Amino acid sequence: MSFSKKIILGLILGIAVGLFFGEMVAFFHVVANAYIQLLQMTVLPYVIVSLITGIGSLTYRQAKMLLVKVGGILLLLWAVSLVMVFLMPLAFPRWENASFFSTSLVQHKPSFDFLSLYIPANPFYSMANNIVPAVVLFSVIVGVALIGVEKKERFIDTLNVFNRALTRATHFVVKLTPIGIFAIAASHAGAMKFSDFERLQVYMLVYIAMGVLLTFWVLPGLVASLTSIRYRELVGLTKDALITAFMTGNLFIVLPILSDATKALLAKHSIDSEESQSLPEVIIPASFNFPHAGKVLTLSFVLFAGWFSDSAVDVTAYPKLAATGVMSLFGNLAVSIPFLLDLFEVPADMFELFLATSVVNSRVGTLIAAMNTMVIALLGTCAIVGGISFDSRKLLRYAGITAVLTFVTIAGARVVFSSTLENRYEKDKILSGMHLLRNPLPATVHKTPPPFDSSSVDTSKSVLSTIRERGRIRVGYRAGGLPYAYFNSAGELVGFDVEMAHRLAREMNVDLEFIPIDFNNLSQSLNSGYCDIVMCGTAVTTERAEKMTFSASYLNETLALVVRDHHRHKFVNLKEIKEMDSFQIGVPNLPYYLEMVRTHLPKAQVTAINDVVEFFEGNMPHLDAILFTAERGSAWSLLYPKYSVAVPGPGRVGVPLAYLVGRRDQEMAGFVSTWIELKKNDGTIEELFEYWIKGKNATKQTPRWSVIRDVLHWVD
Repeated sequence: MSFSKKIILGLILGIAVGLFFGEMVAFFHVVANAYIQLLQMTVLPYVIVSLITGIGSLTYRQAKMLLVKVGGILLLLWAVSLVMVFLMPLAFPRWENASFFSTSLVQHKPSFDFLSLYIPANPFYSMANNIVPAVVLFSVIVGVALIGVEKKERFIDTLNVFNRALTRATHFVVKLTPIGIFAIAASHAGAMKFSDFERLQVYMLVYIAMGVLLTFWVLPGLVASLTSIRYRELVGLTKDALITAFMTGNLFIVLPILSDATKALLAKHSIDSEESQSLPEVIIPASFNFPHAGKVLTLSFVLFAGWFSDSAVDVTAYPKLAATGVMSLFGNLAVSIPFLLDLFEVPADMFELFLATSVVNSRVGTLIAAMNTMVIALLGTCAIVGGISFDSRKLLRYAGITAVLTFVTIAGARVVFSSTLENRYEKDKILSGMHLLRNPLPATVHKTPPPFDSSSVDTSKSVLSTIRERGRIRVGYRAGGLPYAYFNSAGELVGFDVEMAHRLAREMNVDLEFIPIDFNNLSQSLNSGYCDIVMCGTAVTTERAEKMTFSASYLNETLALVVRDHHRHKFVNLKEIKEMDSFQIGVPNLPYYLEMVRTHLPKAQVTAINDVVEFFEGNMPHLDAILFTAERGSAWSLLYPKYSVAVPGPGRVGVPLAYLVGRRDQEMAGFVSTWIELKKNDGTIEELFEYWIKGKNATKQTPRWSVIRDVLHWVD
C-alpha cells in the first residue's frame, strides 16, 4: 500500500473511530499533540540550513540576476496569491454568532512591533521563541554573506550533510503521519459537533475551488498574457506533472519534468539560447527555497480559523497578515500556521483542524506549487533574456476573465453555502435558560412594587438590626439588569447578584424578598426603608456616593462601546474615535459618565439614554454606539447578535460595582464589605463570575452523538 493511501486510510479510520466511540476517544488528543510537536521539531533548523546553503552556493551574478528579475516575478505571484487569500472570506456565509464575555476583550494587546518580528537582535531568542520571519531574515543575510567567502565549499558541504540528517529525521516523523492523522481525526470526530463540521467543509471546498482557479487559469493565464507562449500549450505540456504532483502530494519528484517542459516551451517559441536553456536549472532549484502560491494560499486558513472560532481577523489586519505571513512561510507550515494563529489571537487548537484538512488541501497545494514552479521558471527566464512583452489588449483580456472567474467562484460558493448550511442561532436560549448554581432559598419575588408604609420602618435602628428583627432581608433589584438580575425563560429571577443575595440571606439565616426599584429614586428607596440593600450590578459614581453608602467593590467591569457588528473595527482605537467628526454616542443618564464622555470625546454628539433596550431594538438608529461595559455588553449581544463589544485602546477604564445601603448605615455597609471580602477569598465571586459573566458551564454538557451510545446503546 502506498504511503498516501495509508494517510487517507488513517483519516477514514480516525473519523470512523471518532463517530463510533464519540468523546470516549478524546485521549487521542494527547497522541495528536505529540505528533504535532514532533513535526515541528526539525523545521526551524532545516529552514536555517536550507536558506544559508541555497543562497550561499550561488555566485554574485546568479544572486543579482535572481534578486532583480526572478525576485520581481516571485513578488508578482505572491501578490496575486494574496489577493486570492483576502477574497476567500467573501465566500464564507454570514454566520450569526455572539459569545459571553472573555477576558481577551480587555487584555492589553501590545502594538505590532515590526522591528522585533523581522530583525533578530538575538537570533537564538528568535529561534527559541519561534519568531519565524526574524529567523528567515537571519538565514538570508548569512547566506548572502557566504557568497563572497573563499573556500566556502567545505562549509557548505558540511551544512549539506547536516541538512540531509535533518531531512532523514523529518522523514522519520513523516512516516508517523498516518498515525498522527488517525489520532487527530479520531479526537476531533469524537468531540466536534456536526454544525462545526459543516463550517469546516466551507474552508476545504473554497480552498479547493480557489486552488483550481489559480492552477488552471490565473498562473498559466499570466504567462500567456506576458509572453508568446499560449495557454493551451503550457497546460497541455504540464498536465502529466500536475497529475503526478496531485496524486503523490510531492513537488520534488516532478521538478525534472517541469524543467524539461520549461525548456521545450522556450525552444518552441524561439526563446532559445544557451543561457535560456541553463536558466531553468538555476531558477527551479532556487525557487524551491521560497514560498510558492500554494503555500501563500494556506494563509487563508488564518482568516477561516478566525471566522470559525468567532475571533475574526479584521480587514485592517490584512497588511500585517500579508507581511508576516509570507515571511513565516519560508518555514514549514507546521511552524508558520501556529505562529500566525498566535499572532492574530486565534485559538491555537485550530491548528489541529488545519492538519486534518491538509490531508486533502495539501495535495491541492502541491498542484498549485507545480504550476507555480513552471510559471516562475518561464517568466523568470523570459524576463532575463528579454522575452516578456506588455500587450495592453492581452493584459486587459486576462484581467477581465480573471475577475469574472474569481467573482463566479466566490459568489457561487457563498450562495451554495448560504442555502445549504443552516445557521441556527441559539445563544439567546443559553442565557435565558441559566439557573442559580446552588439550591436557592424559597424567596419572595415581587415583579411589581408592593405596597409600602414608610411609618412601619423605625429609621432610628440600624439596617442590620431591622433585618434581624424582621427575619427577612429586602433586596432591591432592577429587572433586565443582565447579567446581574433578570428573569429567565422559566420566569425565575436569576443572575450574578441574585445568586449573591441568596447566599447572603442563607449566611444571615433570614428569609429573602426581592423588590423591584426605580433607579431614578435609588436614595429614596433605600433611605425610606423600602429595601435594605440594592444588589443589581450598581456602578459606583460620585453623585450616588453623596446620597447613599456603598459597600466595598466586589467586581470591576471595563468601560466599552457597544456597536453594530460590522462597525466594530472602527471603534477599537480611542485616538481614531476622538478624530471622528460625526460620532453620535448614547450614554447612560448618569452625570458622571455624561461628563466623562463630553470631556474625552469633545466632537461627539452625546445622547442621554435611560433604557438600553431602545438601542438594541433599533429604535435609536442615529446612534453609532452606546457607552456600556464589556461584561454587560457581551451579555446583551447574546440576545442581539447583530451588536458587538469594542474596548477602545490603549488603556482600560474600570467601572467598580458595589452594593448600596441606605440611611448612611456604616454598620450594614461594613458588614456587607466584610462578607464580600470573605466571598472573594473563598472563591464564590470567581465561581459566579465564571458562570454568569463568562458563561462557563452555562449549558448542560451532554455527550456528543456516537454510534456506541445512540445507536447500539452499549453505554449510557
